[in-house]
Amino acid sequence: MFNLMLRPLKYLGVALLLTVVSTLAYAQQEIKIGVIYPLTGAAASTGAELKNALELAADVINNGAKGVSGLPFAGGGGLSGLKGAKIKLIFADHQGNPQVGATEAERLITQEKVVALVGCYFSNVTATASQVAERYKVPFLNPESSSATLTQRGFKWFFRTTAHDDLFVHNFFAFFKDLEAKRKIRVSRVALFNENTLWGNETTKLETKLTSESGISVTKAITYPAKSTQLTSEVQTLKAGNPQVVMQSSYLGDAILAMKTYKELGFSPDMILANNAGFTDTEFIKTIGKDADFVITREVWALDLANRNPLIKQVNDLYSARYKMNFTGNSSRTFTGLMVLADAINRAASTEPEAIRKALSETNIPGNQLIMPWKGVKFDETGQNTLSSGILVQIIDGKYTTVWPFDLASHEVVWPMPKWDQRK
Repeated sequence: MFNLMLRPLKYLGVALLLTVVSTLAYAQQEIKIGVIYPLTGAAASTGAELKNALELAADVINNGAKGVSGLPFAGGGGLSGLKGAKIKLIFADHQGNPQVGATEAERLITQEKVVALVGCYFSNVTATASQVAERYKVPFLNPESSSATLTQRGFKWFFRTTAHDDLFVHNFFAFFKDLEAKRKIRVSRVALFNENTLWGNETTKLETKLTSESGISVTKAITYPAKSTQLTSEVQTLKAGNPQVVMQSSYLGDAILAMKTYKELGFSPDMILANNAGFTDTEFIKTIGKDADFVITREVWALDLANRNPLIKQVNDLYSARYKMNFTGNSSRTFTGLMVLADAINRAASTEPEAIRKALSETNIPGNQLIMPWKGVKFDETGQNTLSSGILVQIIDGKYTTVWPFDLASHEVVWPMPKWDQRK
């Protein structure tokens, strides 16, 4: 009889042991997320910064962040909705090549079995890689690519946290109006100088449309081959057009080359108004030093906005302590992108693609939980975050300083840029 009574207890003990083992195994589970960025080639330094931002975000989620309050997951412990499962990032290098990006997306999905993808900085690579994700029905979170058409394709599995070029370029023209109203400076002649991939070409179209609507004449409109090794003839053409402002879209290598060529040829417009990318990469100022001063570029993040949002400084301090540099608009967006994706996976409490997609579509993160100066993150039916926004910063004494919107500005706009031979 005693033995008979022990048998149910034995089976119960086995069942409990199996449950504990199962729970522990689940608690140790790694959530694999594929990330696709330019880790080699002309934009390798940018890719390295984005990789750093992603690794910091994963570390915050998995292990917490001391001294940071108000940021989701700052307490660490992994994803509570999945019993403490940890984020594991699987990196892939697209080399700046759209076809390589597509191939790597397929490899990450079919071989690495990732539950979602993050990438790809270059808009033209994001376009091809996200097509693969759409075909396989895997969520794709895009933190930085700004080509407006990316969210106009009717995709179900694509989500973008950053604002896009339609907003950013409109901001340029709103800035022109505010500049005239506040400083009596009227911009009437601009030149367009953009690289010729998806991002640059779409920007040129929109800038052409808005200059026409604003009564601003375009003295020259030049698209040049991305990754150019010389821009002498293009800059000579720009100079001949005598614009007040050059509106420029360039990745890092081209941005540096353009600035060096401007100086060599003595080309000094009143202002260079840049469309982010290479002009906000850490290597830009590091490479050309004081010659970077006075350029204005559109941005989404600036350290001087920390007086309005303490999270900006708290998380930037983590990044700076680890990597000996500050966030940029690029790396801060990438950090935010992974945090948003992790939030969705956590709420989904599942690694099933459809559950993650549904959770992403229901995202509603308030601005005070972000390091971005946005109202929050909330996606519309196209996958576009409707609460993101942009600012303009000017490089002053080697630092990016917010100058627009004027009510957020920490420094008045320096206009015009000093001529090359008048700089100290």
